[in-house]
Amino acid sequence: MTKYIVRRLLQAIPVVFLISVVCFFLMLLAPGGPQAQFNQNRFVTQDQVNAWLQHWCLVRNPGPLDMLKEYGGWLGVWNCHAGSLLSDQNLPNFLPGFLGGGDNGMLHGDWGISIYLNQPVADVILGRLPVTMLLMTTAWIIWLTLALLLGVMAAVKRYSIFDQIVTFFSYTFYSLPTFWLGLMLIYIFAVSLHWFPSQLIQSPRISPGPFASSVWWTAFWTNPGKYGWDVAMHLVLPVTTLVAVSVAGDSRFVRSAMLESLNQDYVRTARAKGLGERRVIFRHAFRNALLPIITNGALEVAFLFSGAIVTETIFSLQGMGYLFIQGLQAHDYFLLMGIVFIGAILVVVFNLVADVLYAVADPRIRYD
Repeated sequence: MTKYIVRRLLQAIPVVFLISVVCFFLMLLAPGGPQAQFNQNRFVTQDQVNAWLQHWCLVRNPGPLDMLKEYGGWLGVWNCHAGSLLSDQNLPNFLPGFLGGGDNGMLHGDWGISIYLNQPVADVILGRLPVTMLLMTTAWIIWLTLALLLGVMAAVKRYSIFDQIVTFFSYTFYSLPTFWLGLMLIYIFAVSLHWFPSQLIQSPRISPGPFASSVWWTAFWTNPGKYGWDVAMHLVLPVTTLVAVSVAGDSRFVRSAMLESLNQDYVRTARAKGLGERRVIFRHAFRNALLPIITNGALEVAFLFSGAIVTETIFSLQGMGYLFIQGLQAHDYFLLMGIVFIGAILVVVFNLVADVLYAVADPRIRYD
């Protein structure tokens, strides 16, 4: 298993590299370019703009070579200061700094400066990541639990009233756009009934500082009930928005996988041996139906990351999705690339997690 994981990690390197190439050159096609935000500021001179572009290897003439240099500078392979593949210590620029490599680019932890927020991109993303991670984790746990329970019960009680009710609500919620459902939840439960807050991750009146900051954690540990309940109330509507649409589709997926497993010969054999129905369902049928469910559940993490863009924007949650929309509106070149790159990494990582879980769910699978 260890050899397999190491091998898959090595195979993931060219995949991540290819994804970064595609994302980077697609970003080049965005209107305005990286200096678009500067063009709107009359206090910034053209010489200052040119110096900034030169610092980040963004000065180019039309041609593939200059575009490759730009990509190399962003990645950390090309030394923007010296204009070569060598660092200031005359060693390959992609090497870590403590080995004499460079200090610019993604490989060295330098993700650029957010023009919109005037902060390092890595710091901005780390500051917003806790909100998105909390939203994604909460939604994923509830989503997967409900999808498994409803799907298994609908398969076991095939064509029953319960199965028909689950089918009806599944098709209903699956057809609803996420943004429309979020707006309706705000109107009903926040505006009309005043049951839940409609925006942000915490109440500004009682918030001691940004969510998950050191100040917030200090206040949280002094009164965890107060601050924990405040965050939980703010999560109800956005989590419901993500879960309602997602459970609708995944419960049908689980039902289909379970029905296929229940019709196999080994299930009939287990029943013929006199095993209890609960043991037949969960020990034999469900375990063998887990493989496609694991694949779908792992890939849904990446969907949650992208779905958070819409949800966080609707509910004004200061997370990665909301940050992406802000960066898009401000033509924040480096910020957008950092967020897109993290999304790509999530897809690769959770594909590996799914492969590892295959062996846990099905002992017949062995990775040598």
